[in-house]
Amino acid sequence: MSSTTAPRLPLCSLVLALFGCIFIAVISANGEYLIGVGSYDMTGPAAGVNMMGYGNLEQNTAGIHFRLRARAFIVAESSDGARFAFVNLDAGMASQLVTIKVLERLKKRYGKVYNEDNVAISGTHTYAGPRGYLHIVQAHDSLKPGSVFINTGINRSPSAYLFNPPEERARYPRDVDMLMTLLKFVDGKTGESIGAFSWFATHGTSMSKDNKLISGDNKVAAARFFEDCFTSTFKKTSTTINHSTKTSKKAQTIKATGGQTCSKTASQGFKVRKNDGSLFVGAFCQSNVGDVSPNVLGAFCTDSGLPCDFNHSSCHGNDLLCVGRGPGTNIIGERQFQKAVNLFTTAKEELSGKIDYQHVYLNFTDIEIGLGGNKVVKTCPAALGPGFAAGTTDGPVLSVFNKINDFWKRVRDFLKKPTRYQVACQQPKAVLLDTACNSSDSNAQVGKADHTIRTRRLLQHSGPHTLSAYIQEFNKLAKAMAQGENIVPKGPSPPDLSSVQLKLLLDPFGDSPPPGVNFGDVKQDIHPPKGGSFNKGNRASATFWSPTPRYDLLTEGTYAVVEMLQRERWIPAYDDDDFSLFFKWGVDNSTFYGSATIEWELPEDASPGVYRLRHFGSTKKTKDSPNTYFTGASSAFTVS
Repeated sequence: MSSTTAPRLPLCSLVLALFGCIFIAVISANGEYLIGVGSYDMTGPAAGVNMMGYGNLEQNTAGIHFRLRARAFIVAESSDGARFAFVNLDAGMASQLVTIKVLERLKKRYGKVYNEDNVAISGTHTYAGPRGYLHIVQAHDSLKPGSVFINTGINRSPSAYLFNPPEERARYPRDVDMLMTLLKFVDGKTGESIGAFSWFATHGTSMSKDNKLISGDNKVAAARFFEDCFTSTFKKTSTTINHSTKTSKKAQTIKATGGQTCSKTASQGFKVRKNDGSLFVGAFCQSNVGDVSPNVLGAFCTDSGLPCDFNHSSCHGNDLLCVGRGPGTNIIGERQFQKAVNLFTTAKEELSGKIDYQHVYLNFTDIEIGLGGNKVVKTCPAALGPGFAAGTTDGPVLSVFNKINDFWKRVRDFLKKPTRYQVACQQPKAVLLDTACNSSDSNAQVGKADHTIRTRRLLQHSGPHTLSAYIQEFNKLAKAMAQGENIVPKGPSPPDLSSVQLKLLLDPFGDSPPPGVNFGDVKQDIHPPKGGSFNKGNRASATFWSPTPRYDLLTEGTYAVVEMLQRERWIPAYDDDDFSLFFKWGVDNSTFYGSATIEWELPEDASPGVYRLRHFGSTKKTKDSPNTYFTGASSAFTVS
């Protein structure tokens, strides 16, 4: 694609006081492409699954902070012309296995329209996430004439960055990439925007390594702000009910419902945001994240409160005491959101021209790289160093991995002893784990490079020349695209390893509630504060008897709902996709019965009135019996 400047005319604007956001749709669009967007729930098991990112074996899912989604964007030249699909997952990263399985399903549905060349799947890199391809289907089915606009604006570990050569550091004004790039999709017929996505580098580590609630972290917080701010219709449209003695008395008469059976899709009807394909889709994608931390207040010692040692990120020699500080998921998310709003409203540069893409697979074990002065170097068989296992100030794991002593060398060699060539080739990085595979299994997709490989002494998995190899191979791709050439051969495709995947977590084998109790019954009801009514900032909570949520993920549904009473009808006001509502699940260690706790931290935009908390779930009596579904609601309470 190339770019041209097109005039922008205001069509409508939406102002929400919560963030003061203003969106102006573009009406002057050439409609050169077919564009489509889609979004689908991909929240994984909310109990018992180890989280990806920190490497903390005790960090297993135990509830939901807010749901994870897959957001897809498709641009096509015509109905049968070249096209490209980009998918942003609220996940630690994409995987080759996920890509293989998604492409298999797309092939069954659309034939050869989508393949490994024109589908890119990326992850937000959240560290708080533990399935799906329908997001691409939704984007494909919504294809319509439209335009794409682009805009850019300015919005790593300092000590690690200083290990780079002076001549390299001199090329950049800062040790952090502050550039945000945004693409805006505009309906050619109505002139209204149907979606947008941006790239900006920051880690999904605002949630700590002790967090056990599934969360998209700051990237998905920004997406939620963006989508909610643009799509105002979902917002609380309830009639404001003035708090009165009559309202309080009304609430006191409404008791808990008890557990009741319901249908498999019942919870979908209680979603606040109905995913009918009409909602604006906003994605905040990851770029060269490297060692960029969202904990920008700095790293401090947990015992003394003093700043950590700058060069060693430790406190008195103990890495585990050195932890990064905030300002938190919502604040970092809001900062990205606010910059995206600015770029969105000022985007005037319209993309045009042909759609093209290049894709190859490369074996990074033995790539020759030509350096200056006719010097030729090679990449190495992959290996992880001690810095990988030690963690960072966002989530220190084991300080013993700052260096490899004889004990850990013996452990390493027992698992898989690296070759002498591999150890020598990887220097100055020591080899903690040999992760090299056979040549047929060690392929890396070039399009998945990031900033992780930038610092020469840290995370270069294929040796000290990994970055140079990526630059060389990307240059080849760019040159081929500029000259209209196709790279042949495409390289050896990675194998489908699903048949050899290990499953260490057993499926749930059946649950029953305590005698005389139904699932969905209240175990601990609402406890109103003194005065009888909850105020903004208070936290209302109720606990329900509930089995593990792993029987059904309730995709596009919800485990938790805040209902508001309106003219004798209960209307969903918040669900487990809202920041203010927390779904937590756990097991009583003495009785082994499970329970779900719903906590609602009353937000500033909560309307006064009568509310209650509702829980949805699923269970089986035995491993082989069919799923049954249940729901239950707490007693009512008032918000003043």
